Amino acid sequence: MTEPATTHASGADDLGAEPYPRRWLALAVIAVTILMVILDATIVNIALPAVSADLGITAASQQWIVTAYTLTFGGFLLLGGRIADFWGRKRTYLVGAVGFALASAVGGLAGNEQVLFAARAAQGAFGALLAPASLSLLTVLFTDTKERARAFAVYGAIAGGGSAVGLLLGGVLTEYADWRWCFWVNVPVAVVAVLAAIPIVPESRAPGDTEYDVPGAVLVTLGLASLVYGFTRVAQTSQENAERGVSGNGWTDPSALTFIGIGLVLVAAFVVVELRAANPLLPMRLVLDRNRGGAYLTSTLVGSGLVGAFFFLSLYFQQVLGYTPVTAGVASLPVTLGILVSAGAASNLAPRLGPRPLMVLGGLLAASGLFLLSLVAVDTSFWTLPFPAQLLLGLGLGFTFVPLSNLALVGAGTHDAGAASAVLNATQQVGASIGTALLATLSVGAITDFFTGVAASGGNPTDPAVAAQAQVEGYTTAFTWAAGLLVLGALASAVLVKATKEDLPADGGPVHVG
Repeated sequence: MTEPATTHASGADDLGAEPYPRRWLALAVIAVTILMVILDATIVNIALPAVSADLGITAASQQWIVTAYTLTFGGFLLLGGRIADFWGRKRTYLVGAVGFALASAVGGLAGNEQVLFAARAAQGAFGALLAPASLSLLTVLFTDTKERARAFAVYGAIAGGGSAVGLLLGGVLTEYADWRWCFWVNVPVAVVAVLAAIPIVPESRAPGDTEYDVPGAVLVTLGLASLVYGFTRVAQTSQENAERGVSGNGWTDPSALTFIGIGLVLVAAFVVVELRAANPLLPMRLVLDRNRGGAYLTSTLVGSGLVGAFFFLSLYFQQVLGYTPVTAGVASLPVTLGILVSAGAASNLAPRLGPRPLMVLGGLLAASGLFLLSLVAVDTSFWTLPFPAQLLLGLGLGFTFVPLSNLALVGAGTHDAGAASAVLNATQQVGASIGTALLATLSVGAITDFFTGVAASGGNPTDPAVAAQAQVEGYTTAFTWAAGLLVLGALASAVLVKATKEDLPADGGPVHVG
């Protein structure tokens, strides 16, 4: 084993043919920061009421605590992936981690909603550097088939279980400390990760032509940001209409539809530019590859269903079953347990069976878990439905994320590793945004219909028992549709993914499949 060789022509370190001797230590460091980024998407969810009360944020505006993060994270991911490839993956990782910590510190010190929203946006922007740099580092550090499968098992477990852990940690910090610690907790984590990464994580960057595609970067960043904002407006308008008792949902909001339309046009223009660019930000070969394209579509659909599951399950635990924030967080842990079990199994099975069987099985298991959740009632015992349902959901996600993360990067090579991983992250983020809008609109519609039915039958819509049942109707509707999205993800994997175990990277490094 040797240290990474230096590529003098590019002025950057590049990993040699021999495995990097401290790759497992590097994985541990990278895993910490991956968890930090994923946690931050959900850690403030349970703290939203406390944050809003402390800073005087209205119900209509509080969604920006979450959206400001997802907006910049989703919008800058592709650019962040290319910066990692060309500028240096370790360097981008370090800048992303430091910036994320500073933005977190500012968020914890925020005295008004403007500072908090700006800090969340900055967290998303630096997260867009950190996430693709981390995943692409794994690609170049682990070239052996079995070792890479194990490394992606760690990544898959973190990606799938991070949301549930975020809910738990957010509940604990909010109930026993202060909501501000939901932000400050990132600072010591990032400091430790940076200090460890400097001597342990090797530098690498893309070989060959590394000129930036500025027009493509502008188009895709504005396009994705416009799409995310448009779909967020759909959900927000639906909620506002329901609170005011106004008919209609967010899909009729002209501003939301305008932003979605602009986003689609900009993304279409981006595709045209990329097909003609000499050194594109996103080489179309990455997306047009059948296996990778199938992975990206599956990622979008899984992201759409998964975010709704955690969001509505948290509300069900607190608003219907009356759980405290900490209890609600603990009650979400069966998902993490399932992921830990299946991610380990998937890492061993992927080199033997190939990615498709595991992705199909995972999608169907996760969908069955969400379907079970659609059967909950106002007085359902935790152990009767939520526990087994979450366990199934977690098992399915572990079997899905491990081969998905691997497949999305197979054949990308060291030149495009950052771009390929950025697309995987971007599809999950855009899918989550679309899923939030879709499921929130359907949920609000179901709640409104229930109240209308009660009033039409002579009942009392203001009865607390009726209100609780209406909430359950909304949540179960969301769970049902989320299950459908995951079934579609399983079908996409079955139809589009043709890679076999022989197509996974061999000891010498990535190989192209198609």
